[in-house]
Amino acid sequence: MTISIRPLFDWSFSWAALFFLGFANNSLAHANDWPQWMGENRDGVYHETGIVEEIPDEGLKIKWRVPISGGYAGPAVADGRVFVFDYKRDSGEAFNNPGQRAKLDGKEHLLALDAKTGKPIWEYEYDCPYSISYPAGPRCTPTVDGDHVYLLGSEGDLKCLKSENGELVWSRSFKKDFAVEVPIWGYSGHPLVDGDMLYCMVGGPGQGVIAFDKNTGEVKWKSLDCKTGYCPPSMVTFASTKQLLIFHPDGIVSLDPTNGSPYWEVPLTPLYEMSITRPMIEGNLMYASGIYSEGVLLKMSSEKPEVTEVWRGKPKQAVYTCNSTPLIVDGVIYGVDTGTGKLIAVDTKDGSRLWDTFDPTRRGEKRLAKQATAFITRIGETDRYLIMSEIGDLVMATLTADAYTEHGHMHVLEPTGEAHGRDVVWSHPAYANRTAYIRNDKELVAVDLAK
Repeated sequence: MTISIRPLFDWSFSWAALFFLGFANNSLAHANDWPQWMGENRDGVYHETGIVEEIPDEGLKIKWRVPISGGYAGPAVADGRVFVFDYKRDSGEAFNNPGQRAKLDGKEHLLALDAKTGKPIWEYEYDCPYSISYPAGPRCTPTVDGDHVYLLGSEGDLKCLKSENGELVWSRSFKKDFAVEVPIWGYSGHPLVDGDMLYCMVGGPGQGVIAFDKNTGEVKWKSLDCKTGYCPPSMVTFASTKQLLIFHPDGIVSLDPTNGSPYWEVPLTPLYEMSITRPMIEGNLMYASGIYSEGVLLKMSSEKPEVTEVWRGKPKQAVYTCNSTPLIVDGVIYGVDTGTGKLIAVDTKDGSRLWDTFDPTRRGEKRLAKQATAFITRIGETDRYLIMSEIGDLVMATLTADAYTEHGHMHVLEPTGEAHGRDVVWSHPAYANRTAYIRNDKELVAVDLAK
């Protein structure tokens, strides 16, 4: 195996300057960072102020473009750096067949860039033969936690690096250490850091989810007899009880995050084991869904860790998401439906559909776009949203129970992937420093959002 770390930036300036810049970065980090998938709290909310109120016809300013390699992993932004995870293919035929694994040789590769300029700071890579379907590259966004950045590659390579210079701290291999079969579409559950623990979906008897010591990689506990699925773990607190939520191919489970013991479980079985999108919460309501026909709204108890079922989705009701996680705001679920390809608004009271539109997914489309995707991000506590479409457009829109109202869009980059015979971009952007960081399989682009 080849592992290499290459610093790509000259740090030869005074210690005083280093101290000053470190202080400045730390003082701004909380407000400006997007350190993991779906943001600081993994809730898809972008909290910066002073950004544009619409996207003009001529588009927004592009700050920089940097060449990268393939992958679905969105960028992460922390402490003045952008981290982007990709795959450098050396040999083998890359093709997209949902039922067949492609065999490639290459390297998974993490690149750390200066957030302001796009200039490389350091890079880290390791040999990683692929045997997965849709083999463009890694799926999991890097998770940045203080001085460390955590990677989970498509073949189950879990690594902890120093975020300052890319030095390897520890490494685990799900295949070698836990004898698991890699899911056909690769490991996709973004690692979750909470306290001193790092939670990962691994898969297999008694080890569906594993909690690691984030500092050493030591296994702290294992839990659940289940296949891996593709959904990241998440953490919530209800009934004065912290709960680790796991959506695996056969259901949704709440675990005690200290030891993995279960609190409650609800069956939900998406087709093809495609438990992908994170169960989302507003108030005491939780919605979880899978492709085409599986969706359930749950009510979480304030008295003890348990839930009751409110309704299950029916044909032409609810919204059944796949590659992009829905948001729930003011009693309305907003998500992109895999059966129709439309952005749909759903009433949490009964699952009825309030409106739908193709505009943020396949602009101008009049027919079904199977598994179309758009990544939805709420702007603070407003009814405005930034939406990244699968055709490479950044959209700003108001979403309410009454209507979808657009405030401009711009084409940022080309859709370089392929799905169901059409070109797509399936990567969640990062929003930080009043900038949208957006990638495809060829470049990472920084779009200026400042007013």
